[in-house]
Amino acid sequence: MRNLLPLEPVLKFVIDNPQKRLWNHNNKLMNTFKFTFSLSPFESWMGDLLMADLADQGFDTFQETEHGFEAYIPEQHFNAGIFSEWVREKSEEYRLEWQQETIPAQNWNEVWEKNYFQPLVIKDQVLVRAPFHTEYTPCPIEIVIEPNMAFGTGNHETTSLMMETMLELDFKGKRVLDMGCGTGILAILAAKLGAEAVTAIDNDPWSVEAVTENRLINHTPNVTPILGDGGILCDGSSLSDGDSHPVNGVPAASLSYDIILVNIQRNVILADMEKYASVLKPGGQILFSGFYMEDLTAIVDKAAGSAISLSSCITRNNWVAVLMGK
Repeated sequence: MRNLLPLEPVLKFVIDNPQKRLWNHNNKLMNTFKFTFSLSPFESWMGDLLMADLADQGFDTFQETEHGFEAYIPEQHFNAGIFSEWVREKSEEYRLEWQQETIPAQNWNEVWEKNYFQPLVIKDQVLVRAPFHTEYTPCPIEIVIEPNMAFGTGNHETTSLMMETMLELDFKGKRVLDMGCGTGILAILAAKLGAEAVTAIDNDPWSVEAVTENRLINHTPNVTPILGDGGILCDGSSLSDGDSHPVNGVPAASLSYDIILVNIQRNVILADMEKYASVLKPGGQILFSGFYMEDLTAIVDKAAGSAISLSSCITRNNWVAVLMGK
């Protein structure tokens, strides 16, 4: 992926519960359309541009192939008219061929549990596993994640890099914000590292449900799941948990945090940087991931405009985790 693309890290990689979008919010299985695109000649940047367009249409999972890529979209989100017009336009720019097939609805949780989610150990200090795992290496800190429709088991580089960096920070007695919390894995780790209170925000209702369940499994009641996005940090509204209960009755804009965790794609980070800065305490720390090494300069420059400066960064397979301070 390239700098200008509004794509999440999950898009091109079948990772961390890859088929969550095959369910609808009524918990009913749905069919998925799979499109296979071939370009001649094929270069990666071409695929990136086309995938960005398709993401705007509701396609939410992509996988590169030798001569192009595969794209997936839930049947109920597919607009044949918009897609046909897009194909017509792009066929004038590229030598583009495509095929469509329907993937029947099935229990992708079960498929994924059996094939993808393996116990994960972070720096010999943290074990991440599912309730059904029976063989694993014990660690001082154990996090049990129930696989469901939310992103985040630690198996992707962005999550594991975040966790590795978190182990170097002092969370004791701190107030923490986890933006784009997914399953709540980072929020739960913060709580287990001694955080006093952790607010976990995500705009996906499945994530709120996941965090609600996983905080109980992990005995971290000081993790509060919130349905929303960066807008609630500065719009003066009251934060509410997944059951619409006010969080101490405090307006979102008046809350402040010692540590903020942000594992979201680069465009969201850039758009919401000032919002994060507005709720970060002086002397506070903010940890970012969800983007590539080539995006680092844009992230650092944007942060500097909000008086947030780079402290350190680590990389793996071109993914980055960046620690910054105010």
